[in-house]
Formats: sequence, structure tokens, C-alpha cells
Amino acid sequence: MPVTDPKILTKNYGVADSWTLAAYEKNGGYAALRKALAMQPAQLVDEVKAANLRGRGGAGFPAGMKWGFLKPRPGVPNYITVNADESEPGTFKDRTLMEIDPHRVIEGCVISAYALNVQTVYIYVRGELVLSVRRLEAAVREAREKGYVGNRVMGRDLAIDVVVHAGAGAYICGEETGLLNSLEGKRGEPRLKPPFPAIAGAFGAPTIVNNLETIAAVPTIVEMGGENFSKLSRLHHIKDGGVRLYGVSGPVKKPGIFEAPVGITLRELVFELAGGPRDGRTIVGIIPGGSSTPVVREDEIVSAPDEKSVLHAWHGKSFFDVPMGVETFRGLGTMLGTCCAIVLDDTTDLVRAAENLMVFYAHESCGQCTPCREGCAWMAKLCGKIADGNGKPADLDQLYDVANNILGNTICALGDGAAMPMLGFLQKYRAEFVARASGTAKKAKSRAKSEARSHG
Repeated sequence: MPVTDPKILTKNYGVADSWTLAAYEKNGGYAALRKALAMQPAQLVDEVKAANLRGRGGAGFPAGMKWGFLKPRPGVPNYITVNADESEPGTFKDRTLMEIDPHRVIEGCVISAYALNVQTVYIYVRGELVLSVRRLEAAVREAREKGYVGNRVMGRDLAIDVVVHAGAGAYICGEETGLLNSLEGKRGEPRLKPPFPAIAGAFGAPTIVNNLETIAAVPTIVEMGGENFSKLSRLHHIKDGGVRLYGVSGPVKKPGIFEAPVGITLRELVFELAGGPRDGRTIVGIIPGGSSTPVVREDEIVSAPDEKSVLHAWHGKSFFDVPMGVETFRGLGTMLGTCCAIVLDDTTDLVRAAENLMVFYAHESCGQCTPCREGCAWMAKLCGKIADGNGKPADLDQLYDVANNILGNTICALGDGAAMPMLGFLQKYRAEFVARASGTAKKAKSRAKSEARSHG
């Protein structure tokens, strides 16, 4: 059965000058805001809860539930901070919303602010995304001139401002409390929790931090109702609702961004929407949701005989045929993450790929936690040693030990986000690592060169 293209979040993709207010209004833009302002704020929170909207940034926490955690304090403002620091390797979905349809983001911000009694919304954008910043800033100006943002939103006694803040290109600022520190002008380091941002976030005030795509879905939830939005998903029954953006990068025929219901499979995403592998090539693995999610293979089979397991319905099937959901992918021992898949084919040097990821995490560690600071650098060094053909079998055991000693021992999830992929590569491609570490691969390559010279 072909995957349906709902054209909801992406309905303005391909529209001429889609980033302008005129184009957005022509296609129904800001009608959801008018509808929202006729509702009570508590009703809007209930609609987001009914939508079963799981956070689109990686953690997958229910957005409506997170909104319910906000703890206002007398005399202290509430804030919303939109996390658009899209810096996860392999992830490039949020920037398409910012560049192609920024007014959808602004409308989502204003509706969310009204629902949560917020006067200021900060959109924190990765500094390298220059076009995204410019498009958002232009959209805010247009919205302010038209009265959708400002001291009197749509002529009401309602003040809501939207501020676009460009970061400085640090991956750690994608972590919500590292983002808040950076927003305040401090070093981008994660904070100890509790207190959580909903109690003490930006500038010490109650703050909700949501991913940009999460906020961009809010106008649609208002337009069609939370329950109807949730039912667009194949996993509505396990409270994972709606549609979302998926990305595919790597050696496939049609890499890019695709909109589809929550719950499509990796096979549908990669082989149908992205066209499958290049001619004559074979896919050997897929990193399902950005580089911090452990790789999965087609020959891995679901083992879930327990009827209470969320994966029971897919017992005996390939991992590639399991619906892509927050809970289903946790059951596979990986994560849904950002839903931006990185494809590995039979031309990929898997040891080098692992080294590439570890070098990234070593570079991006903020250095606050010893296990992450030292461990990520150690894993990068060991992977490089093995990839260069200078490793030994004992190095594989050391890699396992270092990765396991990082897991669960850091303030934020960056350390886990490096250790879990490393363990995944070691487990799923052990033969390749053993061959490289034992010198087998290097010897085979040398022998092939020697034979080529003798025949030349």
C-alpha cells in the first residue's frame, strides 16, 4: 500500500514566494490563530493533549503533557523557547520549515503563547542556518506589521512578541538547558535537573522548550481538532499521533524531506519514498533518526512473543518493517530521534563511519562531564587507530568498556548519544571491526595491490 502524502505541514512547499505573508495568507494562513483566539487557553492545551503530538526534536515527549507541567509564579513571566538549533548530523527537516514556510512557525508560536499565557517567544536557531534566520526575521516583521505579533494581537488586548535568536554553532546548545544558558549569554553547558525548565527555565522563569516542528504542527491541530490530527497516524492507538516530516540522506536515489503519517516503516521511507539504494548497491544498515540513534539492519528480526509488548504485532518481522514510532523504536533498542534516516550501503567503510561520528562527538562535547569529555575523545582515537589498520583485537574490548562507562554518567544525553551508536556499530558490524583490528583487511588490501601490480 503506497504511503499517502497528506500535504499538511508541507502544503506551502512549492508555492511561489511561500515564505511571504501574502502567500501564506492566500493559502489560509493565520486562520488557525483567529480560531484559537475564540477559544479558552485551557481548551487549546487540551487539544494538543488530544493530538498525541510527541516532541519532534528527538526525545519524543508528549507535547501536551509538557505544556501541562508549566508552573506559573506570581509576578514572573512565562516563556516559550523554540528549539531550532538543528545540529544533529543527518537531520535537516526543521530548516525547510524555516526557509520555506516561516509564517507557519510564527503562527504556531503565537497560538502556543496564547495557550500558555506567554508574552515572549524565543526561537533559537543554529547560527549556520543563515537563510533560516533571515526568513524567520522577515516573517516576524511582516506579522508585526499586520498585527499578528505585537502589543495588540489581532486588535485584542493581548501582547505577544516573537524574538529570533541566532546561536553560535554549538551542538550542545540543542540540549534544552544548554540552549537556555546560551540564550541568557552564558556558556552553552547543560544544567543539572531538577529544577526543570517548566519550573525554572529562561532567566529563572517558567519556560516550555519545544522543537520547531512541534510548534509548527500547532496551527493544524487547531484547524482540524486534536483528535482528528491524532487519527492521521498509524500509531494513534498507542498515543503517537499525527503526521510528521521524515528525512533521508546517504546513497539512495531520491534523498530529501518527506511528509507522511506517524508509523510508516523504514522500508517505506527508504525504499519507497527515497527510491531505495543506487543501482547495483545493497543497503547494509540505516541509522533511523539522526546520528545519535543506534543503527538497525534489515536482517534483524523482532522477538516479542509477550502479548503485552508494544512490538508483539510485529514478532518475527524485520526491523525495517516495524512502524516508526517513539515507543516501537525504543522496543527495538534504538530511538526514533528526529526521523531523519542516514543510509549505509555496501560501499560504506563502516569503521570510518563510526570514526567520523566519534570525532564529531569528541569535538562537540562541552567538556563539563569527565566521562563524556574524555570518553568521546578516547572512542574517536580508538576508532581512528582501527580504521587506519593499526588496531588490535583488545582495542574492541576497550571501545566497549569506554562506551559503557559513558552511558548514564553525564548531565545531559550527549555522552549517551555518542556511546549508543558506538555500541551499535560494534554489535551490528563486529566482523568488519574484527577484520580491521586484526589487520586482516589491511593485509587483504595489500595483497590485492600486489596482485594488481604483478598482472599489470
